Amino acid sequence: MNGRSEYAEYLAECRHDLRAPINAIIGYSEMLLEDLDSTNDPRNEEVRRIVRAGHGLLQSVDDVLDPAKVATDWSGGADLQELMARLRHVVRSDIDTVIGCSDLLLADAPSDGAFAADVASVRGAATRMAELISQIVERGERLGADPSGGSGSSRQAMVRQLTATVRDLEARRAASHDEPGRVLVVDDNETNRELLARRLAREGHECAVATNGRDALALAGHEPFDVILLDILMPEMDGYQVLSLLKSRDDLRDIPVIMLSGLDEHENVVRCIELGADDFLPKPFDPVLLSARISACLEKKRLRDREKEFLRELSLEREKSERLLLNILPESIAGELKRGTTTIAEHFPAATVLFADLVGFTSISAQVEAPALVTMLNGIFTAFDGLASEHGVEKIKTIGDAYMAASGLPVPQADHAARIAELALDMLGALEASNQRSPHAFDIRIGIHSGPVVAGVIGATKFAYDLWGDTVNTASRMESTGVPGRIQVSAATCRLLEAGYLMEHRGMVEAKGKGTLETHFLVARR
Repeated sequence: MNGRSEYAEYLAECRHDLRAPINAIIGYSEMLLEDLDSTNDPRNEEVRRIVRAGHGLLQSVDDVLDPAKVATDWSGGADLQELMARLRHVVRSDIDTVIGCSDLLLADAPSDGAFAADVASVRGAATRMAELISQIVERGERLGADPSGGSGSSRQAMVRQLTATVRDLEARRAASHDEPGRVLVVDDNETNRELLARRLAREGHECAVATNGRDALALAGHEPFDVILLDILMPEMDGYQVLSLLKSRDDLRDIPVIMLSGLDEHENVVRCIELGADDFLPKPFDPVLLSARISACLEKKRLRDREKEFLRELSLEREKSERLLLNILPESIAGELKRGTTTIAEHFPAATVLFADLVGFTSISAQVEAPALVTMLNGIFTAFDGLASEHGVEKIKTIGDAYMAASGLPVPQADHAARIAELALDMLGALEASNQRSPHAFDIRIGIHSGPVVAGVIGATKFAYDLWGDTVNTASRMESTGVPGRIQVSAATCRLLEAGYLMEHRGMVEAKGKGTLETHFLVARR
């Protein structure tokens, strides 16, 4: 190593490595204390001494190996040697306390009990820490004597991020009792996984664990989780990579992620937040603080879920509204209304209008109850609607037992007359099929005329797309003066259709308000 930042990196790595056994000591001992604290068990005091020693170890490691020291009173390798000597000295007493109290508890506890297993875990963690301290001190003394003997990438030394004020605020938030959630714990350290899983289970949460980043991504992709607790330093794929992949996926990015790591330097915290982490907690974690952060993330997740559900319902309602609007208005006209157009009116020089009226409907309506009558009428007109859509014809409206449609608008069509002719012929066939299924048979008159029309939207609350002009009136007269079971067309429409359809000349008919009009019957396709 060479330079201040290299020593800072080494100190940060030492702190990270030491926090794993400290995490185990504090975690297991606090759970032991929770189990005993409500009783007068004489083992209470020994467990409390272990808890105090565990927190003392954490404080000592944080104080002695604080990288901020590298950024202030720095004098090179001699400082590192002094730090290593201080480290060995300040932790020895607390490690001895943990091991000694654990031995006393194990001597009195049943060898096969859960209590004894937890105490053994505490003692094992203290032993591992003592061994790790020896290795760290030995390497640190070598580096202090020979600054060129190490290796590693340069990092800036940063001060600690979390303060007592933040801890107090989060602890107060922990007083609220949220519903339990489903939590995924991702950590390559078995002790950390077990501690977190047991701690979460005690608070009512359902917990799943993953030993590496790949397993975590696979689990998150197949099972629903409310919160993910993610370690940073892991083999193959570190926590940064896992976090980045989680936030890049549409199906996973909304799951809150809390980073748990012994690397609590400012740059690590900032990097996690920039990658999308919702929170960061240093190891060993404070149970109250962890509970508060999980509660906050669960609330955030539930708010996100409610927001997504609200947006989904809003989208469904919008789709319903748009479908309803399209049932009332042509698609292009509905689009104009949605864009804010207030007056919609247009002149179409060439269009064809159809009127159809059910013959005998009035007499049948006197014989049939209203629900059955409406059902029959709805079945007939629904069939007509399907045919209109099939032939690209715009249904305009129904008026009682009358049906009105037009083509050549709102989008001009060169074959507007042929489209209406096809619709009219198919309407006769559809009515015949309906009569065969019903005890009451209807007949129909159909009238058609072609010419210029004005089309537009009227109404402020109940919109209606309608047509005006002489062409509309003439088409209506073609229907009213027609013959049941036949399609009567005007001379103008006949001229447009005679090349492709069989036409029968009817002659002159008297039309109300129009005088005498020349008419033809549309018979069939040629």
